Amino acid sequence: MLAPRRFLARLSGSIGLACLLALAACAPRQETVSFWAMGREGEVVAELLPEFERTHPGIKVVVQQLPWTAAHEKLLTAFAGDATPDVAQLGNTWIPEMAALGALEPLRPRVATSSVIVQTDYFPGIWDTNVIGGEVFGVPWYVDTRLLFYRKDLLAQAGFTAPPSTWDEWRKMLAAIKGKAGAERYAVLLPVNEFEPLLVLGLQQGAPLLRDDGRWGNFRSDDFRKALGFYREMFERGWAPAMTNNQIANLYTEFGRGYFSFYVSGPWNIGEFKRRLPTEQQDQWMTAPMPGPEGPGASTAGGSSLAVFKASRHKAQAWALVEYLSSPAVQERFHALTGNLPPRRSVWATAALANDVYAQAFRAQLERVKPSPKVPEWERIANEMQLLAAQVVHGKLTVDQAVTELDARVDAFLEKRRWMLKQGGAKP
Repeated sequence: MLAPRRFLARLSGSIGLACLLALAACAPRQETVSFWAMGREGEVVAELLPEFERTHPGIKVVVQQLPWTAAHEKLLTAFAGDATPDVAQLGNTWIPEMAALGALEPLRPRVATSSVIVQTDYFPGIWDTNVIGGEVFGVPWYVDTRLLFYRKDLLAQAGFTAPPSTWDEWRKMLAAIKGKAGAERYAVLLPVNEFEPLLVLGLQQGAPLLRDDGRWGNFRSDDFRKALGFYREMFERGWAPAMTNNQIANLYTEFGRGYFSFYVSGPWNIGEFKRRLPTEQQDQWMTAPMPGPEGPGASTAGGSSLAVFKASRHKAQAWALVEYLSSPAVQERFHALTGNLPPRRSVWATAALANDVYAQAFRAQLERVKPSPKVPEWERIANEMQLLAAQVVHGKLTVDQAVTELDARVDAFLEKRRWMLKQGGAKP
């Protein structure tokens, strides 16, 4: 028989253990959500998660940061090995490929019932990058597009008080600036190893770059010939130097000394020009929407989106994370941390963006953006477009020869797509 004190001690321990077990049984079960994010965004998002976990005590988020250079291959390997994350940041041009693989969870039903993600608050062209075959496969996280950075003072010296809104106006300005710049300077910089400037000109046309639901190339269309012809003209007339960006010793120094007056680039360069140009030149540069053939033109719909993977075992929790990162208040903070532009119109009304004179052109441009062709082969197609355009610039191909060759290469890339669509309508 146990002594009274030992009996009481054991009884007390048993009761304590029973209480702990009861409390554990009553405590909310914590689910772990894996989130893959790339580059700078992968670093910054960790600062946003404590508030999410505080307001969602049953969810723990584990972030894996990936370098952009390895992310695409990592995602494909993870899909092949059935090891995809619950949520991932995807470049907008990756959405069609991942959707074609069947890797992504369709989100239209969740969007339809969400009180946080309101489709009409998003720029339409950016939202459309996530829509494949009528289904929604991602929610825009931040946006990117291309427009004009230009030297106000050099434009004024050439006799113009406002940036161009049409191709003809731009032609006149480029010619006038080059006339004053002389043989050693230029009017615009269009690095021949970048496909985006030509893509912008192509998207501004009425004809699509691919035809018949992305089965064939459409680069021999009159519209793309006009785009490539205008691109070639800027080099033939000496308005742009036929060089790559690797041949520019320092982009910001050359812009500051007037080596070129116009530059087609993205929002990250707002911060770079603010930091790298001297104080006395800060009032000499500005941004402007892209001019189009007959009026304000379209531009690219880039950036990254948040996608939930179909293999996730925590879809409800993953969607809760997507909603949190998409809320206007968190989007505002995300912009403050990264400088990335928000995809929601409501966030642009905040002081940080509304009072940024350099950002306002991006706000206007985002109302006129178009997705690249939504096929998995697009990045290969864009690369070929850039390579053949460079040959046109250097006089090795005519416009007719380049578009004919480009269509032939693109049609070969799309052969598998045509076969799969013919078999049963499934997108490859």
